[in-house]
Amino acid sequence: MDLSVLIPTHARPEAIARCVGALATQETGGARVEVLVGIDGPDQGERDALAPMARALDLRVLEGERRGPAATRNRLLAAARSPLTLLLNDDVVPRPGLLLGHLGAHRALERPALVLGDAPFARRDGESLFDRLIRESSMVFFYDQMNADDPARDWGFRHAWTLNLSLPTSIVREVGGFCESLPGAAYEDIELAWRLRQRYGAPVLYRPGARVVHEHAYTPAAYLAREEALGRDAGALARANPACALELFGRDVCSEDEIAYAREYVERECATAQRLRRTFDGLADMPGSSASAFMVRVLYEHHLALKRWHWRVGRVEGAQAASPPA
Repeated sequence: MDLSVLIPTHARPEAIARCVGALATQETGGARVEVLVGIDGPDQGERDALAPMARALDLRVLEGERRGPAATRNRLLAAARSPLTLLLNDDVVPRPGLLLGHLGAHRALERPALVLGDAPFARRDGESLFDRLIRESSMVFFYDQMNADDPARDWGFRHAWTLNLSLPTSIVREVGGFCESLPGAAYEDIELAWRLRQRYGAPVLYRPGARVVHEHAYTPAAYLAREEALGRDAGALARANPACALELFGRDVCSEDEIAYAREYVERECATAQRLRRTFDGLADMPGSSASAFMVRVLYEHHLALKRWHWRVGRVEGAQAASPPA
């Protein structure tokens, strides 16, 4: 095998079928490619949804108990037979040239590296202004700030998102794979990238020609719930890898002072957050064409206070959950 494509999935048979179906139509230039799908939890229709692709692909479907994406990827990593691994989310749709783009990028390199492909959010018919804000700004990822002018630029571990990321299989195994004490889909990818940088000096290189489309629709409520989850999981990252967390956040997010500040911030800014939330929710009811590109940028800047408030709500909840009962 030349390339192993690893995809964790949970209770989304239609999404994983769409993703793997698009892989079945990819050109490989003669490279031998295997696709490994890890079902995180009991099978909920994933095997039946993937059955039609088995003739067109070297496809294996592995089941395991519900333990989160880090453990599921580690299970797939143990079964991979290729020197190169491509990590995908189940809710992305590979575009033509994805596999060749990743294979070609690594063949051109003289050292181990993490290659990040492009993954724009899907453009939707009748999209709302909120859809457009998600798609065109850095609310979730930072693709809008990236360019391919300097292919040697190291974008850093913060950009190592496993929705479309390839890397040498051996170096992932040598550092112990993904950290399974980070069970959520939050920091487990960038924490791995941090360790790979520390051990091998492995850069994160952006190759937009290796492209997928991210079929993930957010609502305002789901987006803010994600921020709270990131706040809750920040403590788990700090406990699992304190140095990584300190570099990522610029402070000790588990310190008593930090938690006290987060509590004070949540209480003091609650009224402001409630006011901002009303206008933020309203973006989902406005047509995407109702604002210029400049106004989209203004709306992004305007929402940051709300984003920070919800992150700190999660940080307070995470600290309370981690504290032993009195």
